Amino acid sequence: MNVRYLFLAVVLATTQSLAADARPLPAPPIIGAASYLVIDGKTGETLASLQPDNPVAPASLTKLMTAYVAFRALREEQIRLEDEVTVSEKAWRTPGSRMFIEVGKRVSIENLMLGMIVQSGNDASVALAEHIAGSESVFAEMMNQHARELGMLSSNFMNVTGLPHADHYSTARDLATLAQAIIVEFPDYYRWYSVRDFTFNDIKQPNRNNLLWRDESVDGMKTGFTDAAGYCLVASAERDDMRVVSVVLGTSSAKARIDGSQALLNYAFRFFETRLVYEARAEIARPRIWKSANEYSPLGLLEDLYVTIPRGSYDSLESVLNMPAILLAPVAEGQPLAEITISLNGEPVATESLRALNDNPDGSFWQRTRDSVSLMLE
Repeated sequence: MNVRYLFLAVVLATTQSLAADARPLPAPPIIGAASYLVIDGKTGETLASLQPDNPVAPASLTKLMTAYVAFRALREEQIRLEDEVTVSEKAWRTPGSRMFIEVGKRVSIENLMLGMIVQSGNDASVALAEHIAGSESVFAEMMNQHARELGMLSSNFMNVTGLPHADHYSTARDLATLAQAIIVEFPDYYRWYSVRDFTFNDIKQPNRNNLLWRDESVDGMKTGFTDAAGYCLVASAERDDMRVVSVVLGTSSAKARIDGSQALLNYAFRFFETRLVYEARAEIARPRIWKSANEYSPLGLLEDLYVTIPRGSYDSLESVLNMPAILLAPVAEGQPLAEITISLNGEPVATESLRALNDNPDGSFWQRTRDSVSLMLE
């Protein structure tokens, strides 16, 4: 996609006329869920949704947040994978799904993480929480703090397992945000979500995410079930360098959550694509910088810019550049000097600041004087 631009004060320039009329998208499949959300894992763009902001009981999807807090503790070197945790009676007695740790025994952090992620062990979750925070209640406070930092403003966690509690809830949107954060921030740990089975204490248990066997593009993440929550699944898949995350909540059976998630993933990959529009630090514009040591400064983006669009519509994208008519030195590397908006059929799909790719200090006395005269004549 080429860009044309004019250096006029607060005037926008567009690249090209639309190459084709907008293509209508088919409606997402009907899957019998209470709510769901499908997003692009790279851009966060919503691809399909049904009541994604309704608060619901998250069941064992809670353990995504439990894991996120533990991943943060590992990254900050508060704990290590080889550290051993002494299992408390409370952890041992926690009801629900288990990895079958034994009270008083010592278990490594890595085994507890696998027991929580692969086997959905409630006992492992509590043992981790007690080791990291001293108690499950304090760990739950940490979960809520991290949730707020991630922008999960419609969630509240009262425990680390997802066992029913009146004040324990989340939404499909918040859980998608959390899943995306785990994938992006912790790629080395995310691989644990694709482990198909884990053996501990001579007991082998399979991952409950059956999509790992059905669809080779699926590489995570987590199932959940309680009577209040119904059958739930957060799934993530990658095909042709496009990642999709689906959150399906409140289906009537384990089969329904798998079939529904598969249908939504297929829909997203079939009808959408994610494209790289501009590479990080590629020169997009080169405006005149008045009174500067260098007459021009290259502008670009500090990170790759991707957009998620209906499949086949890339040639219909427009780039719009908004730049002041006069830019003055000094300019610091990374300083925002302009704005670029990517639109499709008149609707913005991405807006980013264009930043200076290097420093451009004040010019010499002669350069400043010359440009001052030139500006007076403009």
